[in-house]
Amino acid sequence: MSQEVLSEKKKSGVKGRKALWIAIVSILVWLSIGGFAGGAFSKISTVQENDNSAFLPDSAESTIAGEVLVKFSSQDDQLFPALLLLLGDLNPSTNAQAFEKVNQYSATLLSKTLPETGKPLSTYFARGVPLTPIPSADGKAILINAQLDFAVADANVDGEPIFPKIIEFIREDMEKEFTSAGITTHVTGPAGLFADLFEAFGSIDTRLLQTTLTVVAIILIVVYRSPVLWILPLFTAASALGIATMIVYYLAREDIIDLNGQTQGILDVLVLGAATDYALLLIARYREELHHHQSRFDAMRIALRGVVEPIIASGSTVIAGLMVLLLSDLSSNRGLGPVGSIGIASSMLAVLTLLPALLIVFGRWIFWPKIPRVDDIDEKLSGLWARVGSLVDRRPRTVWISTALALLIFAGFSTTLKSDGLSQSEAFTTRTDSVIGLERLGEHFPSGEGTPVEIVVDQADISSAAAAIGRISTVASVVPLTNVDPLTKRPTSELKVVDGKVVLYATLKVAPDSAEGKESIPLIRQAAKAVNPNILVGGQSAIGYDVDQSSRRDNRVIIPIVLLLIAVILGFLLRSIFAAALLLGTVVLSFAATLGVCALVFDNVFGFAGTDAAFPLFAFIFLVALGIDYNIFLMTRVREESLKIGTRAGIIKGLTVTGGVITSAGIVLAATFGVLGILPLVFLAELGFAVAFGVLLDTIIVRSLLVPALVREIGPKIWWPSKLQHQEN
Repeated sequence: MSQEVLSEKKKSGVKGRKALWIAIVSILVWLSIGGFAGGAFSKISTVQENDNSAFLPDSAESTIAGEVLVKFSSQDDQLFPALLLLLGDLNPSTNAQAFEKVNQYSATLLSKTLPETGKPLSTYFARGVPLTPIPSADGKAILINAQLDFAVADANVDGEPIFPKIIEFIREDMEKEFTSAGITTHVTGPAGLFADLFEAFGSIDTRLLQTTLTVVAIILIVVYRSPVLWILPLFTAASALGIATMIVYYLAREDIIDLNGQTQGILDVLVLGAATDYALLLIARYREELHHHQSRFDAMRIALRGVVEPIIASGSTVIAGLMVLLLSDLSSNRGLGPVGSIGIASSMLAVLTLLPALLIVFGRWIFWPKIPRVDDIDEKLSGLWARVGSLVDRRPRTVWISTALALLIFAGFSTTLKSDGLSQSEAFTTRTDSVIGLERLGEHFPSGEGTPVEIVVDQADISSAAAAIGRISTVASVVPLTNVDPLTKRPTSELKVVDGKVVLYATLKVAPDSAEGKESIPLIRQAAKAVNPNILVGGQSAIGYDVDQSSRRDNRVIIPIVLLLIAVILGFLLRSIFAAALLLGTVVLSFAATLGVCALVFDNVFGFAGTDAAFPLFAFIFLVALGIDYNIFLMTRVREESLKIGTRAGIIKGLTVTGGVITSAGIVLAATFGVLGILPLVFLAELGFAVAFGVLLDTIIVRSLLVPALVREIGPKIWWPSKLQHQEN
């Protein structure tokens, strides 16, 4: 008999050594990949595309108009107006000296050299077009409309975009030139706003990532109460982000996928949050098995067997939800689908390969000071979650009715959420120079000055089209585009005609990117097409309007498809139609309640003007796809326990043993998305709040009280139509 025991121990030792070597090789492979992926972090911002017009489908009217409008320019590419605004006593009749100083400055600005490239500014602006100062009627402002050649200015120097450097140089140069004369200066318009967006997204590479890693580290230290264990899941999550960033960088560089600043920010927090969630699940199950097995290799094998299905099911659900975004009209949304999916796949791969290897190599001591011993004691069957389980077991009906009622009340406020879109000036949480300049511009000029609606009409229709458009209440003026004198470089009275077409510039009385400005577009289109159905309406306001319309279309198409996919995945995973429908219903209720809270908080606490038209879709994708994770984590364990001890006892046991890890996972994910609020962008701040609050609502209320109470009340019938429905309670 002793000989057999020795033989078994020898076999176990051989298996252990083999598993240890596999673990060491896995770690070395991941370290090699990490070294190769490191360079992608510093270069990822160079492959971003942040221009709204590039996101629209080819069928959008503003896109078609843009293809025609480019023929009217001497440039082959898109022009971006940079509006140079000067404020002060600039009346030519009372302060001729100041007015002349502005004239001299505008005549010499383009000859100044950009320090980063050593090239004159004229390199980056419309060729041969002088900067002409336009005084306001009240004599208190002068506007200089400088047209940036975006194709040239979008280039990179030393791995960084030139565009924001040009705008920053002009801002500093104007301030240095005019402050002493008592003149205030701003650079606004599309170019100024765009440059501020570049600056905001620039902090994603450093500030956002560093803050997220710090927050996750603090939470892990609190959760594990260990000075060393937290390092392993954090290192695993960082490794997952490294490989995901590398893959995304090369795909974006080859124009296989679209990447913008907000997608990159979401990728960072999504990978760190999801990978840490999966890591928490694996470590919790591994710790549990270490109480039952002497060999850490056996404990890890059984732990992996217990978590691989829920992790893969969870990740697959998120990936399926994200990939539905490929049906979006907007390439920015389509880009988030594969980018986010790559991040989730990398997270699963790292947690199921690298983390087990690290845990095996380091052994039990990594849990110090609370090292799990072989004692068949599961500390999770006592404490807070045991008391929560006892409450649900004793009063299930009271629990589910009260929680469902509270969620329904909050869900009622979701109808008040303002998702009509945000203007570019409303897109920042801080008051940038471009935002201030845009506000001051509207005090002295028509708000749409410098960024008119651009209308392509047949030459024969110019008078009737101009008259029809001019009657719209939000239109300040309608003027045709004329030729430029080749000698003086100034506009003439001769119409510019290309292929029998002319361009009308409609200057709006309201800010061109405001809700009112975008709402003017369907009125302008209706008036223009009443003259001739072939007239095309483009420009920045039209692009904004078309983006909002595409976002609303995406909401109607994508959300039902995602719900259907998740229902199918849950049905297959749990082998139950009833359970899948119930869980999906709780997720939708939780999502609606979250939107209701967002409506209250955004309006009454943060004072935001509203949300982007794409906000409901983004919030839905992350809250429903990620929220279903916690359903999967809970219900796969409940089903496992139900097979042993029955459904009603199984739901209480499942809640008790998973309550801590699910709540910890929810806190981590909420914290990572909450970090988006440090960026000065309203969309990301709103998305971060929505996901953070929604995930906490899901883990603390829905997954801890509502779902367990409902399952406890329903009993074995929850597994219909599987055979488990006939099991005794």
